Amino acid sequence: MIHNFRLEMEEREARQLSPHACLNRDSKGRPRQEMECEIRMPFQRDRDRIIHSKTFRRLKHKTQVFLSPTGDHYRTRLTHALEVAQIARTIGAPLRLNESLIEAIALGHDLGHTPFGHAGEDVLDKLLPGGFKHYEQSLRVVDLLEKKGAGLNLSHEVRDGIVKHSKGRREILPDDLDDLPQTLEGQVVRLADIIAYVNHDLDDAQRAGVIREEDLPAHCRRILGDNHAGRIGAMVKDLIISTTANGGGRLAMSGRVLTAIGDLRAFLYENVYEVHRVHDDFIKSMKILRELYEYFLDHDDHWEELIAYDADTARDRKVCDFIAGMTDRYALDLYTEIFFPKPWSVL
Repeated sequence: MIHNFRLEMEEREARQLSPHACLNRDSKGRPRQEMECEIRMPFQRDRDRIIHSKTFRRLKHKTQVFLSPTGDHYRTRLTHALEVAQIARTIGAPLRLNESLIEAIALGHDLGHTPFGHAGEDVLDKLLPGGFKHYEQSLRVVDLLEKKGAGLNLSHEVRDGIVKHSKGRREILPDDLDDLPQTLEGQVVRLADIIAYVNHDLDDAQRAGVIREEDLPAHCRRILGDNHAGRIGAMVKDLIISTTANGGGRLAMSGRVLTAIGDLRAFLYENVYEVHRVHDDFIKSMKILRELYEYFLDHDDHWEELIAYDADTARDRKVCDFIAGMTDRYALDLYTEIFFPKPWSVL
């Protein structure tokens, strides 16, 4: 008789986790039913499937803030996902939430991001009939585009956390919970995403010489600290303490810390994301993606694999899937190959 480790772990999980946590055994299941693993619980399997996917590996060559950075220490979409997972698990552990679910959502939340960051998303949103949102594309990746049309068949709770992770410039902790993930674990990832990018984008901007530490608003430095690690620690600690004091069933932060995070985010938009040294390169990248999109509406080269397994999908949707999956480097190389003249050679 084979020992069923999964059942033992699920029983231990039920004893140890918070009443507000989402248990593996209470999952609403997968789009397609499949045999359970005897070793790993469902959310662990979801995490593993994401890590081993091609799309996850491509995140290492996708822009976070600075376009195709050549420096060794700038963040990419991959390192961003890892930092979100680390911060979210740090939050989830003392709240006794399901860390496997947290990790799976965090690692998969940006799989649908385009090359060239949000500039790429803005281009595709204007070109694709019906619009384009990276969080919807992330769900499309795990449901359809991975594994040549089979998708990853992830659990409902992971899929829900992925498609509802994005917040744009809306409230950090909204009163209306309708647009938030259904699980507290998904809500933790959403907030950890904000904590991660506010801090690491500031760090990268200082590394690039776009801003200096002393440029940050004085009250933010006073409340949160005057260095990268200190600010993350202050935000995470405040969230854990405030949520616990609130009963643990809904995320909470103190007013002063919440305000400071919002002010830092506003500072980033005004002094990093929208300054010409950063913004102008993205204007150029938008032209690249726009012309690639128009080219592939009429040409079949380079994307035969996508056509083969998704033949019934409208062509503009397939072109969008193809471009959204590109890395920065691949998009630049492909544009050069297609549109740049080649030196003539005579043999």
